[in-house]
Amino acid sequence: MRLRFILSEIGIGLRRNLSMTISVILVTFVSLTFVGSAALLQLQIGKMKDDWYDKVEVSVFLCPATSPEPTCASGEVTEDQKTAILDALAEPEVKPFVEEIFFETKEEAFSSFRKQFGDQSWASVATVDDMNSSYRIKLTDPSQYQVVAEVVSGRQGVEAVQDQRRLFDRLFLVIDRATLLTGGLAAVMLIAAVLLITTTIRLSALSRRRETGIMRLVGASNLFIQLPFMLEGAIAATVGSLLAVGGLWLGVEYLVTDWLGGTVSWIPYVTTADVLTVAPFLVAAAILLAAISSLVTLSRYTKV
Repeated sequence: MRLRFILSEIGIGLRRNLSMTISVILVTFVSLTFVGSAALLQLQIGKMKDDWYDKVEVSVFLCPATSPEPTCASGEVTEDQKTAILDALAEPEVKPFVEEIFFETKEEAFSSFRKQFGDQSWASVATVDDMNSSYRIKLTDPSQYQVVAEVVSGRQGVEAVQDQRRLFDRLFLVIDRATLLTGGLAAVMLIAAVLLITTTIRLSALSRRRETGIMRLVGASNLFIQLPFMLEGAIAATVGSLLAVGGLWLGVEYLVTDWLGGTVSWIPYVTTADVLTVAPFLVAAAILLAAISSLVTLSRYTKV
């Protein structure tokens, strides 16, 4: 009987405040979509770091025949200068950070250039002599790239030193800032959701003051009186969170996996499995917000 009564009270409350209930669902849906997006962006950064940092190389571009760099004043890099560079990388304080060294000739660099940019009109004027021979240094610990870069930078025969990790760090910085923006919007929307849940419960309680007064007179406990109101907010918030999970799942499945994955396949993307990992936290957050809003509202703003 008690369960049937509580369910009937929940149904009455949801029908009486249908527009407010729909508003709670929509605001919760939008806010938790932002929260879930921020979480997935962080998972995306983690996947990219795990995959890319293991492949980070320090590229040492050697002097071509014509270069304005002071270290290339003597012209194209000589065999003695190449030997000096390799000797510096073999020093005891540097060698532990170097896993392997690859040498790329100008012909190999030109072949790679043609594969990447051969369909561009401007690429047709490039020749083998325009390319740099280079050393590609694979690191044992990519976080220590600065140690290796400092050893070869400024040496005679070295035109430029490029650390791939710096390029990745810039990309990750952009994604991190996007995550912060998404998190900020999510926080604003969550505050709006809390206020809406609070307002909805207040309206529902005020519309049933007579019923709750009678229940108190016949000895009903506070929990029994307040439970229908609390469950109304929890149900609306849970529906909103499930919609958010569904929206994120569809977004990842069709936008990320099918579209981005088919267009740019060399990036490890988040998957629908990651959405399902985040989903329980979103649902729990929705229920927690509804519970806190209900307790505060029923204890401070309504007399039941």
